[in-house]
Amino acid sequence: MKTISILNLKGGVAKTFTAANMAYELYRRGYKVLLLDNDKQGNLSKAYGRYDAESVAPITRLLSGDWVHPDEIIQQTDYEGIDIVTANMSLFGATWNLTKEESENQLLRYEQLGKSKIEYYGDCTVWGKYDYCIIDNPPDIGLNVLNALAITDEVIVPVKLDNYALEGLDIVAEQIEDIKAFNPAIKLAGVLVTSYQNTDGESAAVEWLEEQGKYNILGIIRYSKKVAEHSFKRMSIYEYSPCCGAAQGYKKFVTAYTGKAR
Repeated sequence: MKTISILNLKGGVAKTFTAANMAYELYRRGYKVLLLDNDKQGNLSKAYGRYDAESVAPITRLLSGDWVHPDEIIQQTDYEGIDIVTANMSLFGATWNLTKEESENQLLRYEQLGKSKIEYYGDCTVWGKYDYCIIDNPPDIGLNVLNALAITDEVIVPVKLDNYALEGLDIVAEQIEDIKAFNPAIKLAGVLVTSYQNTDGESAAVEWLEEQGKYNILGIIRYSKKVAEHSFKRMSIYEYSPCCGAAQGYKKFVTAYTGKAR
């Protein structure tokens, strides 16, 4: 199984939108996907219709170690092949409490889920059941994010093209290098340009990224008014408006990323 963290220390760059639609596109290609909503806002959980504001969230229980069997915290979605560990504001308290613990496994909480056995699956572990795990991270580096990066194979950085976004890329790259101290296998897969509009400025920014050669451009997702329109629908952008630029962009991106079309 490949674990992918969607990460950018800047907000409003379509991290959750990318996680949700990448999962859908992987599912359409026949892959089994586990989603980890690692953001206390719970927007990925909302996107898949599994948000619960009242209970202690499964991701909170995972971070605090308050669970026994994986089926206590992994929920099915409406798509057979996409499961999710949901989040809500209770994650904030769990992250804060973990900082006060003097525990040797502070960064191994999410790893413990992957190694656990799934009921009714014999000797299969959680990681063995899925082809991909996609983690939607908040725009910070708290202990919940460090736990996510400890199990991450590749980091994808969604960016909207402006000066601040481009400057922030170097910061993310530096953080990933630091994290190699406890996860040597982690790597920066590249940049996913989101909400792209074919203006002179954004076109120049793409050219600059290509010329730098430091960051692989994984895809370009065009701006579409349909993105805002569909936010209450709890469905992928492709289901809502398959011909819009954003839907086609994510389809092409996942095809290029996996080498498998649908």
